[in-house]
Parts: sequence; structure tokens; C-alpha cells
Amino acid sequence: MATSKIKRNDTVKVIAGKDKDREGKVLHVDPKNHRVVVEGVNMVTKHTKPSAANQAGGIVRQEAPIDVSNVMYLHNGKPTRIGFEVRDGKKVRVAKATGEAID
Repeated sequence: MATSKIKRNDTVKVIAGKDKDREGKVLHVDPKNHRVVVEGVNMVTKHTKPSAANQAGGIVRQEAPIDVSNVMYLHNGKPTRIGFEVRDGKKVRVAKATGEAID
């Protein structure tokens, strides 16, 4: 499987869908299904039963996954595509707009 270009804790911008132009931090990445969960984006209402963690139960608003193709990495506040390069014997993510290594 190919290495994911978007990783956990990255700041991304939504480029398509009902939450277009919203920004947030990636909370979870599902590489198998090509989905990401972004903080404060794609909020859905979920009805929960009472449990040990949530004794009251009730209606909870939480983030739902969106397709990874609908988000774009933010580098220095600007959206950019991501590529890969081998630098000093390590494979690193590179911002296409600036050519800078991300990590």
C-alpha cells in the first residue's frame, strides 16, 4: 500500500463538500478506506445509549470521516499538494508549492 500523504495532526483545508474552505487538524486517518476525520468538520448527530463513559446517553454531535481527496495540506497557511523525495537516505514529504520538507 502506498504511503499516505495526509497524516494525523496535520492541518488541512477542506476543498470540496458542505464544509468547503473550513480548516482543521486531522484527528484520525483510515488509509484502507481513504478517509480522514478532521476536527470540527462534517459534524453529525449520533444517538448514544448510556454507558460507563457517558452515563446520561442522549444526542451527541461528533465528526464523521470524509474522503482524503476532499482535503488539502496547509503549509505555512497555504494549501499545497504533497510529494515524496529521498533526502539524506530518508523518504520525506515535500510541499510542492515551496519544495520544503514537511517532516
